[in-house]
Amino acid sequence: MDENRTNNSAMLRGLPTERPRFSHENRGESFYAFPLEVLRLSGAADTVNVIVRREIMEALEVNDAGKLCVSGELRSFNNKSSVGQKLIITVFARDMWFDDGDDENSIRLTGTICKPPTLRVTPMGREICDLMVAVNRRYGRSDYLPCIAWGMKAREASCWPVGAVVDISGRIQSRKYTKLLAGQPTEKTAFEVSVINITRVK
Repeated sequence: MDENRTNNSAMLRGLPTERPRFSHENRGESFYAFPLEVLRLSGAADTVNVIVRREIMEALEVNDAGKLCVSGELRSFNNKSSVGQKLIITVFARDMWFDDGDDENSIRLTGTICKPPTLRVTPMGREICDLMVAVNRRYGRSDYLPCIAWGMKAREASCWPVGAVVDISGRIQSRKYTKLLAGQPTEKTAFEVSVINITRVK
């Protein structure tokens, strides 16, 4: 069994907002990318970037005509160029199909805390814990995934040491923020796992 299928799973259902565009080649395979918009229960939307092999995309003829279900893994990529985000977060599609059911955004991870957790309080008084979790992938690689826990879970997670192994269930969220670049305010998007449940297993 592929270890990554058990310690890293993503299930999304939403609307593609753009047609797939060429992303990159790796080991002779071509990969394409497109944004998928997934509604929250509140009505707000998260826009998640999906990477898919060309043969899966072409077999499905992805377009913006209907809802799409994506099953795969949450991935990270370290952008070494000086352009854009330093840590790129995407969902790597293992399978896709059309499905007009309710929007879905489900992430399950088992990984290792790789930076000291940071507990902070929002202006509204809500406690948040920022976590960076390393999830093993095949061939000795790992995905480094930012996660946010809330409330009592935040306080509990903030006490765990680097090296603790955790099980996480949650959703991937996109968050807009403004950063000064060359003195000019620039809107950027951060991606993180909003934790619904987190348990220390080791």
